[in-house]
Amino acid sequence: MSAIGNSNIDDLETEKQDHRFGNLDQLSALELVATMNKADAEVAQAVGAQAADVADAISEISKRFATGGRIIYAGAGTSGRIATLDASEVYPTFGVADRVLALMAGGRDALVESCEGAEDDQQAGRAAAEEIGLSKNDALVGVASSGSTPYVLGALEYANEIGALSVALTCNADSPMGKISKHKIEVVVGAEVLAGSTRLKAGTAQKMVLNMISTITMVQAGKTYGNLMVDVVASNKKLRRRALNMVQLITGAKEPDALTALESHGWSVKSSVVGIRLGLDHTQATELLSASGGVLAVALGERS
Repeated sequence: MSAIGNSNIDDLETEKQDHRFGNLDQLSALELVATMNKADAEVAQAVGAQAADVADAISEISKRFATGGRIIYAGAGTSGRIATLDASEVYPTFGVADRVLALMAGGRDALVESCEGAEDDQQAGRAAAEEIGLSKNDALVGVASSGSTPYVLGALEYANEIGALSVALTCNADSPMGKISKHKIEVVVGAEVLAGSTRLKAGTAQKMVLNMISTITMVQAGKTYGNLMVDVVASNKKLRRRALNMVQLITGAKEPDALTALESHGWSVKSSVVGIRLGLDHTQATELLSASGGVLAVALGERS
């Protein structure tokens, strides 16, 4: 009988067969769509059941981020790819570079090619965390459906040794990862529609929680104005249009005036808004924003 980490694979909820779906290969395409959709609806409920644990972890992550720390995800296979996706989207959305990273078992090649055996190397996880200079100011979030992936365990163990915040995001209860981490988020989604295929419900649950971790941390770091992504990096036509719409929405400026402001303020939504509202040039607006901790509402005098 094979084992993963300290847990027998047969004991994992995510590896069991859900007999509700035992006739999967006999269903029509429409029936399969309905079946999977119904199963996916259970994921949001499972995430909601762990809301307090998610919030507690995010509060601690945000504290470290506010003092210059980083968020480091560590994962393998589907979990690692989902974590890498979340990390890669932080810069274009919030303008934050090099402070949300992902460690992927097997490295970059494993993002697009199967390298599943890399997850069994516990020392590699430790070495990866050490190589990026993980420090006590950082938060390391280990992501694994099983909760016992050796690569992730190695990274979490190193995080604990140096005093970094350790968080385990798993889809099984009482996991080895959860037991060694300062915070654990155990979203128990149960058996998959396709037995053992944790890229399904488990992967969806992980994506939902990682969305919360990165987005809420950035909201608390002042990277939004209301629910607007005012630190967006306007690097393509769609994002420039989004930036223009936000400047108009916040200031009430006509499109030509908003566009002129964006062009003179280096396509920074925050600086453009401050410029229009307070009559400041780009340098003055940037200085005010810096003195306001980068929080647009503070720079505008709407809150302290």
